[in-house]
Amino acid sequence: MEQTVRVTGPSTVSGTVTVPGDKSVSHRALLLAALAPGTSRITGLSNGADVVHTAAAIVTLGATLTTLDERTVEVTGGALHEPAAVIDTGNSGTGIRLIAGLAAGLNGLTVLQGDASIARRPMDRIAVPLRLMGAVVDGREGGRLPPISIRGGDLRGIDYAAPVSSAQVKSAILLAGLRAAGETIVREPVRSRAHTEEMLTVRGADLDVDGATVRLRPSQLTAVDEAVPGDPSQAAFWLVGAAALAGSDVTVEGIYLGHARGGFLDVLRRMGADVTVTESASVPRAWDVRVRAGELRGTDIEEHEIAGLVDEVPALAVAAALAHGVTTVRGAAELRVKESDRVATTAAMLRAFGTEVEELPDGLVITGGARLHPGRVDSHGDHRIAMAASILALAADGPSEIIGFEAVATSYPGFLQTLDSVTVDSVASGDPVGD
Repeated sequence: MEQTVRVTGPSTVSGTVTVPGDKSVSHRALLLAALAPGTSRITGLSNGADVVHTAAAIVTLGATLTTLDERTVEVTGGALHEPAAVIDTGNSGTGIRLIAGLAAGLNGLTVLQGDASIARRPMDRIAVPLRLMGAVVDGREGGRLPPISIRGGDLRGIDYAAPVSSAQVKSAILLAGLRAAGETIVREPVRSRAHTEEMLTVRGADLDVDGATVRLRPSQLTAVDEAVPGDPSQAAFWLVGAAALAGSDVTVEGIYLGHARGGFLDVLRRMGADVTVTESASVPRAWDVRVRAGELRGTDIEEHEIAGLVDEVPALAVAAALAHGVTTVRGAAELRVKESDRVATTAAMLRAFGTEVEELPDGLVITGGARLHPGRVDSHGDHRIAMAASILALAADGPSEIIGFEAVATSYPGFLQTLDSVTVDSVASGDPVGD
């Protein structure tokens, strides 16, 4: 059912919060545990619907999964096989692309589908290299759109120069390369997020990383226990709110800030936010981040930065709307093929509150500092647009509406509860509407 949430401002944000487990790490932890003989325990797992779909997928592929509590599971892997049913990846672009790479290394046929948003997401970027490795990949429009089928097995390593930097594409190739004959090489224009390389190394994979080039030899993985840190992409909404709303002060505990995951903090610093990062005392490989409000000013976000903050652009657009001056975002054409066309939907969100914004083919020009009025925003099924609109609504004087808020459950089911806990004066409420 469609859910409309009303957020009433103005308000500041204050307090200490935790966020769901990192979605990117959670997907990979499940898939790598499924590949590794033995039992792996995963704690801190994301409880969003995207990761729930990946957990169901590895069971369909032959892994055994035992749920110990909401965010802790044990996975016994190493005996994957052709699935007997179509695998539903829900709303997850990461899920469908990474599972495709894993499936390419299995003998037999795997069919992957998702929701209406996934049916519009381009799959040719993984279909091309997987076909070069020897998999038979098909789908709508010649394999460009889901549902997609993968007939795997008997793969060979390739030397692949990726046309764009994408952790999803790189990861799909590396997952296939684990069972390919010979060396698999992935070269990117700029090094993308490094979760897969890091997690493969911990599990004993034979690989080398040299800048934006990864070399992988056929490998048998070892089962390990994984503690999933908090998701910086979810933390970004609270930290942007703290930076942009006068009088605000928020600490998010235990988030992952590895390679290409903390770029949004660099942007906030140069916009004028007060950002403090300290090592977490309770979560391995994680950091606590405190942000206090500052007089924000516009900045230029350049193409070379996008790989490290692409998911945080809607949140940073909120900061830009509340900053003095102009902020430009360039080199972000990848946003056009996310859960929504995020260039268009981010622009529409900003305009709904009275911010002046120009769309570019690969980004945005945002003129900040205008007095905002309450807005009415359609999420277009995109969780990040819904959450960004909720934060921007805190700067408006009166009630704003976010339509299609149910999309937030894909990554952050407890978002509204956290919003209520950190806002001082705001009132947030949501009711199902329609069918």
